[in-house]
Amino acid sequence: MRNPKVWILGAALLGLSCCSGVAADVGLERRIADLEAYIRNETATGPILSEVPGPGHNAWMMISAALVLFMTLPGLALFYGGLVRRKNVLSILGQCLGLTGLVIVLWWVCGYSLSFAEGGPFLGGWGWSFFKGVGSRPNDVYGTWVSHNIHAMYQLMFAIITPGLFIGAVAERMKFKAILVFSLFWMFLVYFPAAHMIWGADGWMNGLVNDRAAIKAIDFAGGIVVHMTSGWSALILCLLLGPRRGYGREPISPHSMVLCMVGTGMLWFGWYGFNAGSAVAADVVSSTAFTATTLSAGIGLCTWAVLEQGLRGKCSILGMCSGAVGGLATITPASGFVTPNGAVLIGLLSGISTYFACAKLKAWFRYDDSLDTFGVHAVGGTVGTFMAGILATAEAHPGLAADRIKSLVGHGLWLEQVKAGGIILVWSCLVTVALYYLTNALVGCRVDVETETQGLDLSEHGEGGYEH
Repeated sequence: MRNPKVWILGAALLGLSCCSGVAADVGLERRIADLEAYIRNETATGPILSEVPGPGHNAWMMISAALVLFMTLPGLALFYGGLVRRKNVLSILGQCLGLTGLVIVLWWVCGYSLSFAEGGPFLGGWGWSFFKGVGSRPNDVYGTWVSHNIHAMYQLMFAIITPGLFIGAVAERMKFKAILVFSLFWMFLVYFPAAHMIWGADGWMNGLVNDRAAIKAIDFAGGIVVHMTSGWSALILCLLLGPRRGYGREPISPHSMVLCMVGTGMLWFGWYGFNAGSAVAADVVSSTAFTATTLSAGIGLCTWAVLEQGLRGKCSILGMCSGAVGGLATITPASGFVTPNGAVLIGLLSGISTYFACAKLKAWFRYDDSLDTFGVHAVGGTVGTFMAGILATAEAHPGLAADRIKSLVGHGLWLEQVKAGGIILVWSCLVTVALYYLTNALVGCRVDVETETQGLDLSEHGEGGYEH
């Protein structure tokens, strides 16, 4: 063997095999083939690397998991916290923090299992409850080179931020304990089933992986599972809860656009883990999603700025923040499936549709979606889900060339998206109605007049967000 690069690769694999306890009597060509599979994010054929995580892919997924948690704590907390009045800022931070703890416990007990373990087409089984069998070796179904427990932690961060999103629609008037009780039931009835149907290996609507899927939909990073479930539930919650006192009659302004802007930057930063990390590898699909995320967010931001300048005469910081977040939410379901030009088009549609929903639709129908959760996340997620069906291409994601779905790409995939999105939309709304009345009967949903007037910080938590 005269090529020094081959010897270097062979030596690297020999070191990996020794560290993993695998016998070192496998041929050099087999070793090199396994290393190439690792680089290409393909399944290893030999015994050397097939049962160990790949350091690079594993490291990226640990970073991505941390980035997605960063979106909630402190990103979403500061973004939402800056948009409420001074007397309610701590309540928003507390709701984000409380939901984080609640969902972590649920995920360990059975949430991960119900979402991702094989079970049925609508809900997973109980085999991975209490993380039984969820160890450091990769699970080939969800990540060839990523530790199973890291995949579980990564998906946990999605589960955390999803109920965190809909608190923006009921900010400043829903009880802390009511949010926790509602979210507890909502996770079991909405999030876990949606995650399994769309992302589970035997999910009813997982067109990317499941050959037997009844609806062959795609959702790269959560347009349906995260944004549509939380956003449409948010609309129903704010309608049932009613508007804040004085809404429409007196100004209710954000107390700190500085916090909102900082939170926006943190959300954008963390969103790279949200979208690019959904490749479950540091590979070409991940880089596609990273690029699409940047372009859509930037175009969404600029579109809001241009619309505000043209229609209102001023370009607001809040508008640019909303446009960026709208662009991020809208590209999420399509981020790993579209080309850069597709991402630009989605960003443009995002800016137009979310601006219309926040600036016009809410004023016409006079519902108090406090922080525009519905206008940004439900509308953005729905538009992005549909556009993924229009613009997805195997050029961006090789998985779309698989026999199970290639005949739909560029043809009828948009209809599969409409079916999946419509089912999740209707189910989310129906469950939200039922859970609202259940929660109201158990603990009461809305704070009383005195508490709302004084502010939720002191009344519900006995603390203030600021000393003065």
